[in-house]
Amino acid sequence: MRSLPAGRWAVRLIVWLGLLPGALPAFAQSTADLLPVTEAYKLSADAATPGVLKLHWTIAPDYYLYRGRMKFKAGDGVTLGEARLPDGEKHHDEYLGDVETYHHAIDASLPYTVAAGTTRLKLSVQYQGCHEVDPKICYPPHTEQLDLPLPANSGGTASPADGNPLGAALGQLGSRANSVTAGTAGSPLPAEQAFRFEALAQNPHRLLLRWTMPKGYYLYRDQTVLKLEDAAGLGLKPAWPAGTRHHDEHYGDVSVYFDQVELPVTIEGDLAGRRQLALEASFQGCQDGGLCYPVMTRAVSVDLGSGVAANGQTIEAAPEPPPASIGEGPLQVSLIAALLLALGGGLVLNLMPCVLPVLSIKAVSVLESGENGATARRHALFYTAGVLVSFAALGLGIIALRSVGHALGWGTQLQQPLLVGALACVMLAVGLSMSGVVQFGATLGNTGASLAYRSGPAGDFFTGVLAVVVASPCTAPFMGSALAYAFAAPMLAALLVFLALGIGLALPFLLIGFVPALARLLPRPGRWMETLKQVLAFPMYLTAVWLVWVLANQRGADAVGLVLVAMVLLAMTLWWFERSRSRGAISKALVAVLAIATLVPMYLLAHVPPPSSAAATEEGVVAYSPEKLAELRAAGTPVFVDMTADWCVTCKANEHTVLDTQAFRDLLRRTGAVYMKGDWTDVNPTISAFLQQYHSPGVPLYVVFPKNGGPGRQLSTVLTSSRVEQALTEAAR
Repeated sequence: MRSLPAGRWAVRLIVWLGLLPGALPAFAQSTADLLPVTEAYKLSADAATPGVLKLHWTIAPDYYLYRGRMKFKAGDGVTLGEARLPDGEKHHDEYLGDVETYHHAIDASLPYTVAAGTTRLKLSVQYQGCHEVDPKICYPPHTEQLDLPLPANSGGTASPADGNPLGAALGQLGSRANSVTAGTAGSPLPAEQAFRFEALAQNPHRLLLRWTMPKGYYLYRDQTVLKLEDAAGLGLKPAWPAGTRHHDEHYGDVSVYFDQVELPVTIEGDLAGRRQLALEASFQGCQDGGLCYPVMTRAVSVDLGSGVAANGQTIEAAPEPPPASIGEGPLQVSLIAALLLALGGGLVLNLMPCVLPVLSIKAVSVLESGENGATARRHALFYTAGVLVSFAALGLGIIALRSVGHALGWGTQLQQPLLVGALACVMLAVGLSMSGVVQFGATLGNTGASLAYRSGPAGDFFTGVLAVVVASPCTAPFMGSALAYAFAAPMLAALLVFLALGIGLALPFLLIGFVPALARLLPRPGRWMETLKQVLAFPMYLTAVWLVWVLANQRGADAVGLVLVAMVLLAMTLWWFERSRSRGAISKALVAVLAIATLVPMYLLAHVPPPSSAAATEEGVVAYSPEKLAELRAAGTPVFVDMTADWCVTCKANEHTVLDTQAFRDLLRRTGAVYMKGDWTDVNPTISAFLQQYHSPGVPLYVVFPKNGGPGRQLSTVLTSSRVEQALTEAAR
């Protein structure tokens, strides 16, 4: 059997555990002749050339290396460039798909720069390979630490004018000697090519500035000045990311940026309806090991609504303000209106398919309370407390992170694969409990009755927490407007909106608990309740299946294998936990061992990278990018933009009923519109910026752009065929 690379070692471990003991000697004998990884792949390094590290692998016969599994990480004072690897042999791997491999030997080079005072070249090199004949087995990723002396002139200072007339001329205009690294600098590029500057509006009060430099060029942070033209009362507040420390003979200790730097800038003050801003950026940079450029100034006109990057030349702004969910913007709605919308949205959320499985837990507890009014009220209060605390924590966390520049929104916690995997395990555990495999909070000896009684409120509270977590992929009617208001409102008003959503979600059970007339309408408890509980376990299992499907789209088959192993180990843990209740300490210790084993594949899951190759675009669908959207709009093409995610249940419902139908495809052909889709299943800053422009707290977001270049029209989060047809027909006129 061939073992699995990278994250699949947990799967292999479980398979090995299942082998009969008699098979172990045979396996040991079959693998005894395998070479140690450092002998199968002998790595040597040559740092004699300043600025370039040369690497060489000698690969033993019947072994090969994966090209795509090579990774390089810099040590202190070292900045690595892009590795130059030769093309490998095309190969279809049973587990990794289409890959490139190396046999016999490989030579690679790795450009680098070092900070002033660095005397050693330290970095780590990771690689992975396999034995391709029996026993066919893959090694786990192997990392080697390199610590090499630098060439004699690597830390020296290069003269910007040596042998370069242009360098001498620019040096007289204010060049700054560079001591980051030396070497022979090539002919300097024109300033426009060496320092590409772009600016775009993420939302009306936030800009994103981007400098892109070729390899070997860097930008000074503290020599950059930003200002707005003809914008009295407005100010700019940049939030610079951490740079590379560099000692400059003229400026002293400074921060510089290589390759690319993105700078979020907050616009402070009242925009007073402005749709465009004239921005002027002055900055200075250098060629690494060569000359420094004089101060450069670029002027751009930024459209606050288009999301199109201005590239350093004055451009004519398109008259397109960012649309809003209600009126002229989210804060045009009063707080009272936002609270009513949130209350209604939370109430309707109870009917959404993502919440129904969790509500089945709550329904069982309410029915079991029967006519006991005190018990029903306790269920309702603790469930409501769990809902409100979770909504408040989720809302405040999102708003706080967004305020410091993180693009988060409603449901973005499901962009984290580890959380998705953990939720799948939780749903499985709850389902097993409802099926009778395990009884949480059941008796432990003679003290069980009191423990069971005290565990009730905790169970109700946890059910409320779980309801909020699984509700986030859904967006009920009215919720989009209320959440948009919350994300733009002051902190206290935002907190009230999130609490109103929670009250709406918990309201049905509050009414049952505190209105006796409604409670009397519930059926009396009886033996049928056990059957109902077991039937309601199956929606929990289906929810776990859905979460595993989401995980497959986020991290591929490796992640699915790991979470399935975790779920099997969890089921084994719960099964043995139930059997160990009346047994001794050894049996209870085994429960702890199994529980710890369950965490191992979850730990590995957190380190599974996204799939290396992007999935093929659906037929008739254009992948979203600001550049492509601008190109289509400039050509006079109407565009239907769909921002979606695999974990968004409302998105999938809209696709099933409207967007994945023949009627919608016929409508696109009839109107000449382009269907553009953005996938927010995983973290994507470009899509986050688009969502912010339209004050959208999350997905789904649907915007129809007309062919005449006018403003985009934002549609409701819950689509109907007639509404989409009307919007596209008007956009095509």
